[in-house]
Amino acid sequence: MTLTRRTFMLATLALPGCTALGVLNDAAAPRDTYALQPVSSAGQTRRSSRTLLVLEPSAAAAIATDRILIKQDPLSVTYLPDARWADTVPNMFQTVLIQSIASSGQIGFVGAQGAGPVPDAVLLTRIDAFGVDRQTDGSFVARVSFELTVLRDRDQRVLGTQRFATVLPVADDRADTIARSFQAALEALLPQALPWVAARVG
Repeated sequence: MTLTRRTFMLATLALPGCTALGVLNDAAAPRDTYALQPVSSAGQTRRSSRTLLVLEPSAAAAIATDRILIKQDPLSVTYLPDARWADTVPNMFQTVLIQSIASSGQIGFVGAQGAGPVPDAVLLTRIDAFGVDRQTDGSFVARVSFELTVLRDRDQRVLGTQRFATVLPVADDRADTIARSFQAALEALLPQALPWVAARVG
């Protein structure tokens, strides 16, 4: 089954002729679940005693869900009908960031709100793109774009803001292939982002 057909099937559920029971049955159907993994930052040995609080990222409503976003054109928003993320994209992204920064060994403590000591710095994240786009030639790409801002906690001074983005081709329309494309996007971006964050935290 092609991605185009899957999307068509999902859109059909919204037509007036479809019963509410049919929609509920589809919503209750089990979906394959995918979780993105933290990314290691090899070669980074400098470690500080600083502490960093990573807040939950902000994102548009279409992104802030556990569904895998598919855009057939700039104006349409649909989702893979038989697959989902293990958590909402902002929560999953926050977890990946915390684990990736912590495993880099460059910052003394990295955690989420409500955990750990009073932070020296706070990391804000805005996710601008996290989905699959259909190209004019019928192919698909995974698009990931996010902006990081580091604040000094004691006076909320902005220590730096930087955008990170990439677009990677998706080899086929299988859900596991699409999930691996997003993992590859993070593996391309986070090794750039982690040293940038560490340098601002100090």
